[in-house]
Amino acid sequence: MKNSYSNLIKQSFKFPQEGFDLNNGFLTFHGVSLQELIKKHGTPFRLFYLPNIGEKINRARNTFDKAIKKYKYNGNYHYCYCTKCNHFSHVVSAALQHNVHLETSSSFDIDLILNLYKEGSINTNLIVINNGYKTTEYLKKIIALYDIGFKNVMVVLDNKSELKRLTTLLKGTDKKIKIGLRMAINEEAQSSYYTSRMGIRHNEVLDFFNKEVKNNDYVELKMLHFFVDSGIKDSLYFWEEFNKALKLYIDLKKQSFSLDAFNLGGGFPIRNNLGFDFDYEYMANEIIKNIKESCVAENISEPHVFTEFGKYTVGESGAIIFEVLEQKQQNDNENWYLINNSLMNTIPDAWSIKEKFILLPVNKWSNEYKRANIGGISCDRSDYYNSEDFNQEVLLPSYTENDKEPLYLGFFHTGAYQDAISGYGGIKHCLIPSPKHVIIDKDKDGNLIDYVYRNEQSAEEMFKLLGYK
Repeated sequence: MKNSYSNLIKQSFKFPQEGFDLNNGFLTFHGVSLQELIKKHGTPFRLFYLPNIGEKINRARNTFDKAIKKYKYNGNYHYCYCTKCNHFSHVVSAALQHNVHLETSSSFDIDLILNLYKEGSINTNLIVINNGYKTTEYLKKIIALYDIGFKNVMVVLDNKSELKRLTTLLKGTDKKIKIGLRMAINEEAQSSYYTSRMGIRHNEVLDFFNKEVKNNDYVELKMLHFFVDSGIKDSLYFWEEFNKALKLYIDLKKQSFSLDAFNLGGGFPIRNNLGFDFDYEYMANEIIKNIKESCVAENISEPHVFTEFGKYTVGESGAIIFEVLEQKQQNDNENWYLINNSLMNTIPDAWSIKEKFILLPVNKWSNEYKRANIGGISCDRSDYYNSEDFNQEVLLPSYTENDKEPLYLGFFHTGAYQDAISGYGGIKHCLIPSPKHVIIDKDKDGNLIDYVYRNEQSAEEMFKLLGYK
């Protein structure tokens, strides 16, 4: 049997699989022909397949709703999209079409909420969860939201000092703002510190509530919030923090009639390899079951369940496509494929925090495969992607310089955080520009359409930012 890349993938993973298939030897992404997109737009380009956003939202919502029905749970489920994950208007709009609520992280996020309201994309019934450190400016903008009719804004206190700032701003008014309390969690064992800097220490929450919140005329406690950075997963670590937060919720509920919401914070994981296997239904069932049983045992009502899904909402909608410009054999063991942009600039998560993405060739699947390192065209030694950092072999089709068609590579499920971290449209390392940004959507008849959101960044745009004439 020929050692083709196609045979390697089919022997190693279930393939085709959701989101990935082959058509005439070329990879498709969510049924979209990457061959046609390359012909039309060239490379490199970043793409977003917007219909996937709604698919993910509906899947999570249906999963939790089924669990609620199964266990006769008396609370509701609320899906919140974290705007920090991807702020682009086309992404946020795609999420809002499916009746999500929003989570904010800074005062500038409130400006985004106000803009969405002015353009008619949201109304004042929207639940807005306010996370992050609450500067005075941030709190002022939250109060401004309340003043124009957003009665479902919920200020999640990250620090005890935030309550004092909020109360000072509300003094002399008849306003009563809904608040939540964020419980600080213990980090995973391999972390650089033991307890998260975010949130109020677990053993101080009850005392803080009784002394500062309970009799405060300007606030009403509605939510207990906790956030596990590694997300919702079936691990001893997650369940330990979950159970600690659930017990704290029960203790708080016994002293607070208004408390009625339990926020799980961190989201479901997304697929970062072709062998990804996660039982979303099992996790939703276990979460709802545990909350139900604990509340019944303590004779308290079940809370409304909130999740804040950012990466889960948009991650699998994104991809970035490169062309291999050249291959270099630097020693007996190391072969390099040099691509036509910078990995540091376009997928900064990969080199900064060693985030994993699905890497697949777009073409040449019938060619034999070999191990390769992928290098960007910047002058930085860190501008690479290889097996050592990711505990996996990077195996790709081999090719020769005489091939009529270049080898194209795609990094998939890159829809979250990349543009925010790299500073989309700003100054990039070595002045290598942001690539073309392509949007794929469906028209009113369900037909796929694609359009260019923004062309590749020009030298003139970068020079203007740098102050050159």
